[in-house]
Amino acid sequence: MTTDTYNLEALLRERYSCRGFKPDPVPRETIERFAAIAQRTPSWCNSQPWQLAVASAPTTERIRARLLDHVRSYPASPDFIWPQEYRGIYQQRRRECGLQLYQAVGVERGDRDAAERQRLENFRFFGAPHVAIVSTEAPLGTYGAIDCGAYVNNLTLAARAIGVAAIAQAALAAYPDFWRAEFDLTADRYVVCGLSIGYEDAGHPANAFRTPRADLGSVVTWR
Repeated sequence: MTTDTYNLEALLRERYSCRGFKPDPVPRETIERFAAIAQRTPSWCNSQPWQLAVASAPTTERIRARLLDHVRSYPASPDFIWPQEYRGIYQQRRRECGLQLYQAVGVERGDRDAAERQRLENFRFFGAPHVAIVSTEAPLGTYGAIDCGAYVNNLTLAARAIGVAAIAQAALAAYPDFWRAEFDLTADRYVVCGLSIGYEDAGHPANAFRTPRADLGSVVTWR
């Protein structure tokens, strides 16, 4: 086991989906630094299909209010089809994650109003000073999106390595036309996901839990 191995494992254990941010903006050079690291992400035929549109703190503040109005006025219409359903262990994990979040922030079972307020935090970017959108060219299809997923993973790890928190959000991708207008994305660029980026508020209750991971035996088979 090398030092690099230990460092990678530690980083993977430390990273989590931050849902409570401080208002302090992240310097542009810091964002550029972890974005440059993520550029080393492998992709099919080295196509590097991802594009990252990042909003400054003032722009994010303006977008925050506009997006909430948009969400309340228009139905979700993502570029990529969402899961048809979660079944079995996948449904169980999804429920456990939601329950952990609700318990952390004090949402009681059956309190639909409180649950809706927490859902809308996605569109307030959990108070983060920056929002970013990851997109891919539409003709690249599923595999362009897969490459973007690898990029998002590396982006969040690189951010964590230099002290910046982030959360990848499928919820933001539910309104791609909004983002195309805000970030001047062409019609042939599909929105894969959004990210809220900033410095974590360690005292925020939504940051108090960590989701478990399946043991190796349940995901790896040998023949």
